[in-house]
Amino acid sequence: MSRNIVVTGAASGIGKATAELLASRGDTVITVDLRDADITADLTDDAAIAQVVEQITERTGGTLDGLVANAGVSANNELSLLVNYFGTVALIEGLRPLLARSEAPRISVTSSAATLQGNDPELVDLLLAGDRDAAVERGKALAAQSQAGYANYSSSKRAISRWVRRVAPTADYAGAGIGINAVGPGQVRTAMTAELLSTEEGRKMVEAAMPSPYGGPAEAVDIAEVHAFLVSPGNARMTGQVVFVDSGFDAVSRGDDIWS
Repeated sequence: MSRNIVVTGAASGIGKATAELLASRGDTVITVDLRDADITADLTDDAAIAQVVEQITERTGGTLDGLVANAGVSANNELSLLVNYFGTVALIEGLRPLLARSEAPRISVTSSAATLQGNDPELVDLLLAGDRDAAVERGKALAAQSQAGYANYSSSKRAISRWVRRVAPTADYAGAGIGINAVGPGQVRTAMTAELLSTEEGRKMVEAAMPSPYGGPAEAVDIAEVHAFLVSPGNARMTGQVVFVDSGFDAVSRGDDIWS
């Protein structure tokens, strides 16, 4: 049976691969991005997000079966906070009533293996508290500190991963039958990383930062396959998980005992 599924950040990379994969399997896919999408919008803007929700409501008749919240940026400044955390949360919350009307509602969020890397605990706490102004100010301060600016990206991904786990068992999600999980890609070959991965020096630099012993960098479709499962009815009991699709980086970085 065809399902109505929204994919954000669908103009390129993982989002495009996911939208194409879902469509090839017979789902009705509604794409959202800044350009080249069914619905174009800036997901840093609350008013724009409200319009996206309105348009999706009209297109679906008020019932949405799945959402792949993939839109994101890797900026070393506060833009990462606005898109990767605040925009993602606002869109998910806006679409939750539509998902609750589905017989098998599912959400999959693109996080990152950067969740496992250095971040700024103060910034993560501000994001989870929903304090947009204070988070942006903290992000700007970090961006001014040379390499500390990267903490904007990793902190946004740590926060969205924690938010997914926080809301998953609640009445609004589990209680409404809505499964919500996150996918944490490691190295991925996309247009954004192609130039860096095209040189031996670039590959060595990336491998040093994020070791990938199991096959090296993934293709976008490898991540899309996991998103497709997570938003399918076949995913009947998995919720609140962050699934690292990272060619072994999690196992390298955290080792064999993550339960102590």
